[in-house]
Amino acid sequence: MTASFSELSLAPSLAKAVAQMGYETMTPIQAQAIPVVLQGRDVMGAAQTGTGKTAAFSLPLLQRLLRHENASVSPARHPVRALVLLPTRELASQVEDQIRQYAAFTKLRSTVVFGGMDIKPQIAALRQGVEVLVATPGRLLDHIEAKTAVLNQVEYVVLDEADRMLDMGFADDIQAISKQTPATRQALLFSATYPDTIATLSARLMRQPQMVKVDTTHDTHAIEEWFFEVEPDTRLDAVTRLLNHYQPTSTVAFCNTRVQCNDLVQILRAHGFSALTLHGDLDQRDRDQVLIQFANHSCSVLVATDVAARGLDIADLAAVINVDTTPDPQVYTHRIGRTGRAGATGLALSLVTMPEMSRVARIEEVNNRPARWANLSTLQATGSALKAPMRTLQIAGGRKEKIRAGDILGALTGEAGFDKSEVGKISLGEFSSYVAVAVPIAQRACDALNAGRVKGKRVKVRLLDN
Repeated sequence: MTASFSELSLAPSLAKAVAQMGYETMTPIQAQAIPVVLQGRDVMGAAQTGTGKTAAFSLPLLQRLLRHENASVSPARHPVRALVLLPTRELASQVEDQIRQYAAFTKLRSTVVFGGMDIKPQIAALRQGVEVLVATPGRLLDHIEAKTAVLNQVEYVVLDEADRMLDMGFADDIQAISKQTPATRQALLFSATYPDTIATLSARLMRQPQMVKVDTTHDTHAIEEWFFEVEPDTRLDAVTRLLNHYQPTSTVAFCNTRVQCNDLVQILRAHGFSALTLHGDLDQRDRDQVLIQFANHSCSVLVATDVAARGLDIADLAAVINVDTTPDPQVYTHRIGRTGRAGATGLALSLVTMPEMSRVARIEEVNNRPARWANLSTLQATGSALKAPMRTLQIAGGRKEKIRAGDILGALTGEAGFDKSEVGKISLGEFSSYVAVAVPIAQRACDALNAGRVKGKRVKVRLLDN
């Protein structure tokens, strides 16, 4: 099996993008899936988020779409030729961003559509013409009904995180969308698990698919798991004790309810932690800003419900805390599998009340290993509450204004005079951009950008709360 991207004979424009992104050796799912997709076969891929799935389906699709790249067509006649469906707004946005990077040196266009946002800019993008459309099922159906998305020339359909889409009740939507595409299109389905519902779905949508499978379980040796017995009324305070003892640089704490999330965030902030909450009641703008701040180290603890965190791919996560022990062993495995990735070690800490002991027994049975218990009262603070090292600046201007990451970095390190080491991750949205800066310079950086220019223009900048 091919191990190096250089051996794939990608089109020069794709090879250039891959090299620029630092890709050299393929991950197992890429090495297995890409050659099969290039052959034109339907593929069922078993792999979790974080295994390189996006490149596994995007690069061969773009390669095949480039067969017609030099065709003389007007922008208005650019039909949708590849459709990628995902369960959540965050995943859809992440995948489209990666596809945009892979196609940076081609003439291929992509866009993303999802709910919770104004539909008018999405309609405008679709009317300009795109070859690759990334979407969540519900919003795509809105566009189909309004005839702003036409799928009769689709050659490739990708269902990513298919099990989660079915869990979220999208089976009928997927079926309705599929009927809008030609029967001859190539279908690719990726899923972390394969319940009977996936078999039913694939039988309807695919033709003799080839199964491509990599290990979908996390490396248990990379994750240090501990269980702690607590009383129900001390559960939230126990989280601060865990954080003060273990001192993880980044933590996701899972709660069962929105109310519990909000209560825990208030407790953590009172103890000096930089904490934000992620739950289903947040609007899309607030949700996006929370995720950006956590990803760029402007927040050290993210308190989330399972539903709100579904589909999130969080890099370099030091710890997961199960504030509530879930009754579903698969949910437990999925939660803690977010840490200890890519050769790093991670912590998985679970708080358990007496009525929840049977849940731990089910986890032990499924994982075929005994739970390791520790006494919460023996934990000692090994340092003060960890504060986030960065703050986030929001800039009123994004890709629509042709702002690039280099423009923002240049504004901060040029006229403003800050050192490059004081500037962190830069995230570009359609209409807003975000840049992480070191805490000591945050307010001065905000003032400097407001007083100066980005890409030669005056911009409004504000410091996000955390």
